[in-house]
Amino acid sequence: MPARLWSHVIMAAAIAAMLLAACGAPQTSTPSAPPQAEGAAPAEPTAAPAPDAAATDAPQTATSGGTLRIGRTAAPDSLNPGVWYLAEAYEIIFLVYDSLIATNLRNQAVPQLAREWSVAEDGKTWTFKLHEGAKWHDGTPLTAEDVVFTYQMIQGFDSFGLIKDYTTLIERVEAPDPTTVVIAFEDTVANTDERFSGVPILPKHIWEQFESEQEALEFENLEMIGSGPFRMAEYRPGEFTRLTAVKDHYLSPPKIDEVIYRVFGNDDAMVQALRTGEVDLIIPPETVIRTLQNDPNIRVEIGDALSLTDIIFNVTEPENCPPEDGQCTGHPALRDVRVRQALAHATDKQQLIDVVKLGLASPGLGLVMPGHGEAFHAELQDYAYDVARANQILDEAGYADTDGDGVREMPGDPSRPLRLRFSYPSDQFGADGTRFAETLSAMWREAGVELNVQPLEADALTSVCCPAFDFDVILWGWGAGVDPASLLYILTTEQIPTGVSETGYSNPEYDALYEQQLVTVDREQRKELLFKMQEIIMRDVPYIIPYYGQAVEAYRADRFQGWVIDPEGVLALSDRISLVEITPVQ
Repeated sequence: MPARLWSHVIMAAAIAAMLLAACGAPQTSTPSAPPQAEGAAPAEPTAAPAPDAAATDAPQTATSGGTLRIGRTAAPDSLNPGVWYLAEAYEIIFLVYDSLIATNLRNQAVPQLAREWSVAEDGKTWTFKLHEGAKWHDGTPLTAEDVVFTYQMIQGFDSFGLIKDYTTLIERVEAPDPTTVVIAFEDTVANTDERFSGVPILPKHIWEQFESEQEALEFENLEMIGSGPFRMAEYRPGEFTRLTAVKDHYLSPPKIDEVIYRVFGNDDAMVQALRTGEVDLIIPPETVIRTLQNDPNIRVEIGDALSLTDIIFNVTEPENCPPEDGQCTGHPALRDVRVRQALAHATDKQQLIDVVKLGLASPGLGLVMPGHGEAFHAELQDYAYDVARANQILDEAGYADTDGDGVREMPGDPSRPLRLRFSYPSDQFGADGTRFAETLSAMWREAGVELNVQPLEADALTSVCCPAFDFDVILWGWGAGVDPASLLYILTTEQIPTGVSETGYSNPEYDALYEQQLVTVDREQRKELLFKMQEIIMRDVPYIIPYYGQAVEAYRADRFQGWVIDPEGVLALSDRISLVEITPVQ
């Protein structure tokens, strides 16, 4: 499922699977593939290979126990599954909670709370058989009634963060017995893997106390009673989160005893903590990769990721401004598609990749990524870096520099220069954000557009972003889910008041295509719809996607071993796939 990115890399798999392991090197189970809906792709093997030999040092003595310490530069924005947006919250929530199914490092569906599942001939009715013995962290048995309650509660709310969309089009959810769940859709649905893996199952006996949506969304959820392989032990906002292993977990009891997420004030402090052994795993900035690779006790892994960095334009029209939360103070020039197209021409993506990512990225096109396979519109024509063309577009549109200060003004209103507020999450992006802002500012200045850089911490940036729309341009990013449309819903009109839409973009044609692809299970027909949506986004430029980043993670090879690495999958060392498998080195 999607999540707003942490710094430097980025979200890998959408909802990672727990992989069963035998003794010795990590192994994975191969469940029987569930039947496919008519017109769906044939099932493929779901097991990931054992870690590549290069992923760890020479074999060392392994034991159970130990505390893994993970360094981050930003804290979770919420522990409530209905409120979180940041990846720092995502990784904790999906260690503590289970979903019906999960996806492995190759984005293939595998069991989690459900041990098996099937779909009826009509392609609309799904039956899940749950693992027996699953229980909540307070000891209460987990039953199918909890699953039914979770889906029905979220369905009944107008908003439930990034999760709400996964409960649309559901006609009914039933529990014929304590270990069986039936989910029936109104029509055939294309993105079922992402839907079933994207909803954390919540305990009915905890959440049924809330009589209103507001009460549920205001719930801090500090105890986080879940059913996952780790339980909440201690949480100090802005400092650390400590989780303890559920040693009797029904599916994948972790081998380690604890995992602690520690928040650092900046990249330098986090990197130094890795070097000194204060933490065991981090996402390092690209600038220190070479030096870390020279440390004999540290290993750096670089791999694929379903992630992107985006330049977000506030294009909210006054009539679409959310009545309750919207401020909608965006610069009016950004509502002119010609201005956005000109800025796209003024953006040198390769230079940004070289300066900010040190080459560890590829030029971006849109919200569907190469990792989404055939649904990625690889032939889409991007805006060539051409400053002369950018200036020509702005000249012809009437944006002149009448006072000769190098900054253009609104047509007919020289008192309104094209000076744009530009923000990025300083705690997440760190030095990357500074380099990006400096580089982009110089590029756009050549087209007569000036940036007023205003770094904000992620929580503050969320408050001005969505649904307030109290900004001009934001640099941020997304980690995508397994389905190619996992980020496309962000641009639908209905998401403007929910806090999911970042741009305020509204296009009835786009909305209709999105709804149509949701219920189109024929691969070729759906691909055609997805291509049209990508073409519309490229034409209208609510975003500029400068690059698709690679995943980079660094860990202490002298502290823990057994990390699950699939050369053909995404890199996700900090996901539960690895965290239930690793063991201390002695």
